[in-house]
Amino acid sequence: MTAGRASPPARLLRGSLWMLVAGALFSLMGVMVKLGASGSQPLSSGELVFYRSLFGLLGILPGVLWRRQSLFTPNWRWHLSRSLIGTAGVSLHFFAIATLPLATAVTLNYTAPIFLTMLTLLMSRRWPGVLPIFGILLGFVGVVMLLRPVMGRELLLPSLFGLAGGLCGGLAFFSTRQLGERGEPPWRVVFYFTAVSTFASGLWVLWQGYGWPPLSALPVLIGMGASATLAQLAMTRAYKEGDVLIVGSLSYSTVAFTSLLGILLWSEWLAPGEWLGLALIVASGVLATRVGNRERVARA
Repeated sequence: MTAGRASPPARLLRGSLWMLVAGALFSLMGVMVKLGASGSQPLSSGELVFYRSLFGLLGILPGVLWRRQSLFTPNWRWHLSRSLIGTAGVSLHFFAIATLPLATAVTLNYTAPIFLTMLTLLMSRRWPGVLPIFGILLGFVGVVMLLRPVMGRELLLPSLFGLAGGLCGGLAFFSTRQLGERGEPPWRVVFYFTAVSTFASGLWVLWQGYGWPPLSALPVLIGMGASATLAQLAMTRAYKEGDVLIVGSLSYSTVAFTSLLGILLWSEWLAPGEWLGLALIVASGVLATRVGNRERVARA
C-alpha cells in the first residue's frame, strides 16, 4: 500500500462516517427550521426557504467566481424545471416540519427515492421485476401506517404536503440524473438550484410582505444555513470516498437522528403503528437505492 494513502476498507469506513455526519447535520437543519417556524416571532416557510437558499448561493458563488467556471449551459430548460421543482419540494418540506412531528415530516420527505424508482420504471416501459414492485408497495404501506393517526384530522393536509414534498424530491432527483447524463457538473446543478430558489422564494416573501427577521431569529437562520451547507459538503465527501450502496443506505440515518431529537426537544413520541410505518418507509427507501444502483450499473 502506498504511504499516505488510505486502504480501500479505510476509505469505505471513512465514507460511511461522513454520511453519518451528514445525517446528523441534516437533522440539525430540521431542528433549526422547526425552531424558526415556532419561535416568539415565527418565520413563514417562504422566509425559511429564502434564507436557506441564500446561504447556499453565497456558499457556492465565491468558488465559481474564483475558479472562473462557466455558467453557460445548453440544458437551461432542465436546470429551470429541476430548480423550480426542487424549490417547491423544499417549501413543502419546511411547511411539514413546522406543523408535524419532526420524525414524521422528515420521513415523508425521504419517500423521494421511492417516487424516483417509480418514475424510472415508468420511463423504462418494461417489466421491472418483483423486487422494485415489492419495494414500492412496502413504501406506500409505510406511508399509510404513518399517516393513519391523522386521517380526518387537522394534520392531514400538512401530511399530504410533506408527501408531495417527497414527490417533488423524486422528480428533482430524476432531473438531476438527466442533467448528469447530459454532462452537467454537479456544482452547476447546485448553483442554478440555489439561484432560482433564492429568486423564487424571494418573490414569494416580497408578495407576503417582507420584514427583516428579528434579531432573536439570527442564530437559528445562521445555524440552518451552516448545518445545511456542511451537510451537503459531508454528503459529497461520503459519496466520493464510500460505497454508493452503503452510503445511500446510511443517508436514512437522518430519520433516526431526527426521531431522537424530536423526542428530546419536543417530546414527540410516535405510536407503535407510526414507528412501524416509519421503519417500512426507510426499508423501502434503502431497497429503492439498491434497485436504482443496479439500474445504473446495467445501463453503464
